[in-house]
Amino acid sequence: MIAYVTVGVDDIALAEKFYSSFLPRLGYVLEVAPEGLGYSIPSTSDQQSAPADLYVRTPYDGQAASVGNGTMVAFKVQTQAMVRELHAAALAAGGRDEGAPGFRAQYGAHFYVGYLRDPQGNKIALFCNSRDEPKRPD
Repeated sequence: MIAYVTVGVDDIALAEKFYSSFLPRLGYVLEVAPEGLGYSIPSTSDQQSAPADLYVRTPYDGQAASVGNGTMVAFKVQTQAMVRELHAAALAAGGRDEGAPGFRAQYGAHFYVGYLRDPQGNKIALFCNSRDEPKRPD
């Protein structure tokens, strides 16, 4: 199980605006600390495993943050409408479109996803894979 994921940024305030535009709607709570931001979903006593935390930090070595080529953090969303809504909110909060919400032919019939980049350039996916939602029209 993955416990946490960290993304590096140079501008914490800009990153907070971006990530706070959609993560609270997914149940994440923000904790601001001297070293940066931490987003987590509060765990309950009956929970076997909790979703991974997301930490947003300036690099420890003091160098400029850089993005990983091929690195992406994906967040599971409950509905396709919510994918569209959160994707739009993230774009309005300084994100860049990396693929509008929709189905992708190379993935399963129910896999609905929108891609974006945070203001630093880290790639983010918001996806819904619910069988209760419409499937890709083939």
